[in-house]
Formats: sequence, C-alpha cells, structure tokens
Amino acid sequence: MAPAHECRPHIGRVANVSTNEPSTTRSGLPASGPGSPASWSRRIAALLADWVLANIAAVILAGPQVWDVESGLTWLPLACFFGLVWLATAATGASLGQWMVRVRIIRLSGDRVGLVNAAVRTILIVLVIPPLVFDSDRRGLHDLATNTAAVNGPGG
Repeated sequence: MAPAHECRPHIGRVANVSTNEPSTTRSGLPASGPGSPASWSRRIAALLADWVLANIAAVILAGPQVWDVESGLTWLPLACFFGLVWLATAATGASLGQWMVRVRIIRLSGDRVGLVNAAVRTILIVLVIPPLVFDSDRRGLHDLATNTAAVNGPGG
C-alpha cells in the first residue's frame, strides 16, 4: 500500500517538483497522476459498486423483502449505503467502491476526512442533488461543504 501523502494535494506548491510543472486546478490539486481529480467514470463505477454492496448488506440483514414496498423496509438499502460509505470514508479515506476503482477522498487541508466530515459528505450524497452541482475541479457541493475532493489514488 502506498503512503497516504501520495494522494494529498499540493496546495500552494508545485505539483510535480521534478519538472516544476504547476498544478492547473483551482483547488491546487495536481493536473494528473495520484492526487489529481478523479474521472467521472471512476466515480460512477464506485457509486454503483457501493450501491450494490449496500443492497447485498440489506438483503443479508432483512432478506429480499427489502425491495418490497409493502414490507416497509425499502429504506434499508439506503441506510446501509450511508453506513458503509460513511464509516469506510471516515476510517480509510474511501468507500469500498472507491477503493476498488482507486479513488480516494482527501481534505484539501491535508487532514483526515474524519467521522463528522464523512457523515456530512455522505448525507449530501444521499440527497442526490449536491453531487450533481460541481465546479471545474469536479468537486460537488458535498465536497465543497466538507473541503474534500475525490482524487486518483496510487496506481490510478
């Protein structure tokens, strides 16, 4: 596993020290390589993987009736999604789906995402609209609210 600093942004500094190539993103993230903004295709793949894992967890907890509207359990997959994404992001800097596609969540300050920021970020993702409103660095409202960014991880 690569050191965590490989995914951290180089705010206010040169993105690639060896070539003195400055970052081209507004957020101070490198333009390419580890720590650069993750592509939409990776983010969507991670989201789909997390949703599948959340549905599997919901079925394990309550059985296939979680998809039956009359069961009153249709909220369980979303609750599992929240729990899985929140806890994984807080603990490791990425959800399980993001780990699979080599996307990491970083704080632009260089600090760990932590429980509170991961919870706020995940709540906003669950609300759907915040991730659909984004800036030129592909940072959605959920990232702007928590000072985070989804970036390419090591080997990504």
